[in-house]
Amino acid sequence: MARLELLLPSQLQTDLADDAHKLAFWINIYNAQFLILKKELGLRKPRIFTKKEIKIAGMPFSLDDIEHGILRRSRIKWSFGYLPNPFSTYKLRRLMIARTDPRIHFALNCGAKSCPPIGVYSSEKIEQQLALATASFLEQETSICNQKREIRTTSLLCWYLGDFGGVLGIRRLLSEVLDVDQPTFRLIFNEYDWSES
Repeated sequence: MARLELLLPSQLQTDLADDAHKLAFWINIYNAQFLILKKELGLRKPRIFTKKEIKIAGMPFSLDDIEHGILRRSRIKWSFGYLPNPFSTYKLRRLMIARTDPRIHFALNCGAKSCPPIGVYSSEKIEQQLALATASFLEQETSICNQKREIRTTSLLCWYLGDFGGVLGIRRLLSEVLDVDQPTFRLIFNEYDWSES
């Protein structure tokens, strides 16, 4: 991490020239830093997400800066993915991805049992890796009850509803990834298990 802290901001922007590089870099940083902040600094929720303890290119970042500022293109954390953050900093705007990819929610791990597993991502394989992370997480978290006409799935889809394109976008995602095409079935979002994994 010391090497990343000493990078020049211009070098960071050059190295992260496109979304593939940005996605892989920031997902890996988020997951690694969560573990460091938790184990080495002993930070706990909610402070672990807001404390600016991550130093890259001479700039301090929080986990929220990375997730909601850079990877989600400056969206307000508690807005279901619909509201932009009007107080976004110039630093974050320079580094954010060009187009939001909701599959990040199946790659970021916040230490809870209901979180997706941690993986290591590379810019060359980011598309395949995010597709695999999405498919495996949704397969694990989704069940269909034909008798009750219900689809039960992860509450991540509800929390970031706007990122996924609303309810229709969620249904489309489930149809594409899991071949679940039940437009009349009720969507139910599972309770999230916040206990530590």
